[in-house]
Amino acid sequence: MRQNTHDRYGSVARSLHWLTALIILTNIGLGLLANRLSMEALETKILLFSLHKTLGVMAFAVALTRILWALTQTRPAPLHPERRAETFLAETVHWVLYAAMLMVPLTGWIEHAATEGFAPILWPFGQNLPLVPKSPDFAEAMAQVHHVFAWMLMGAVALHVAGALKHAVIDRDSVLARMLRGAPAGKPLQQRHLRPALAAVAVFAAGTAFAIAPRDHDPQPAAALEQAASGWQVQDGTLGFSVVQMGAAVEGGFSDWTAAIEFDPDSGTGHVDVTINMASVTIGTVTDQAKGAEFFDVAQHPTATYSADIRPEGDGFVAEGPLDLKGQQVPVTLSFTLDIAQGTARMSGQAQMDRRDWNIGQGYDNESSVGFPVQLQVDLTATR
Repeated sequence: MRQNTHDRYGSVARSLHWLTALIILTNIGLGLLANRLSMEALETKILLFSLHKTLGVMAFAVALTRILWALTQTRPAPLHPERRAETFLAETVHWVLYAAMLMVPLTGWIEHAATEGFAPILWPFGQNLPLVPKSPDFAEAMAQVHHVFAWMLMGAVALHVAGALKHAVIDRDSVLARMLRGAPAGKPLQQRHLRPALAAVAVFAAGTAFAIAPRDHDPQPAAALEQAASGWQVQDGTLGFSVVQMGAAVEGGFSDWTAAIEFDPDSGTGHVDVTINMASVTIGTVTDQAKGAEFFDVAQHPTATYSADIRPEGDGFVAEGPLDLKGQQVPVTLSFTLDIAQGTARMSGQAQMDRRDWNIGQGYDNESSVGFPVQLQVDLTATR
């Protein structure tokens, strides 16, 4: 029998229940294992997170299907409605489970879409979501909500399993059999109360408030660099980079940098000195790892500098000079275009680099996890 009745679950509801349980329990294990795995096993960590995210999307789809199916069905009555406290707790846990089955994968999906790269979802439909901006701050907020909701889901699953075991071992009734093989149990109820649903809403409201509350231990931002004296003053600009990770381009950047620019428009020659606050780097969900000793080693090398001479070349210009990064000085050629009008210069440039030249990511000596080439992109507006 596919349909539910007042005293039993149909085959569709039971199948969706156990499929949801299998996916959720598997995904909880994948998530916990991936979180605990060290960055020394980055390839395995990325693979586990990719599987976790892919199963999360599947869990969302299955849970949504299950809920939509349940809305069209008769809901079997509680077996012991006279046990009011127990029934209230059981129904509250059910409401929390239903909400968590949707909200946990959804918040994780939104976090993934709001950040750059790291462990792509293993499907051909892209990594973004409509209306979700690329924002490290928003991604971090969603990560906190996802984390809290995940623990709420695990707590609800534990209570749900404990309740089922109580019915099977202590009460020895037909609650578990009703979901295992569709055994009839329970009598029709004349009325159901909304209090368990309202209690579940309160639980999620409290969880959300806890997740987004400010943390006293949140790290303070690094002190900003002082503006450099310059013939041309940078008014705004971006300093970004991209690298291929697990076959997908990942974009990052530095929010704090200065440039002292001397440039003669008549001859097209000049000089630039750039200082970068390495603690200002962001690169999606792997920002903390990027700051670590294996990559930029921000603690030991808090700044990077680039000192280059500017000259015309072809239809544009180049800046050539050493980039001092992580204790290594390596020549870098930056090709750029320049448009100057009424004392305002707009520049856009690119440079191709190899991370190995600066001993970045030495432990990742093949491109299966992190590519060797790094594309640097600079855009700025300056006035004099």
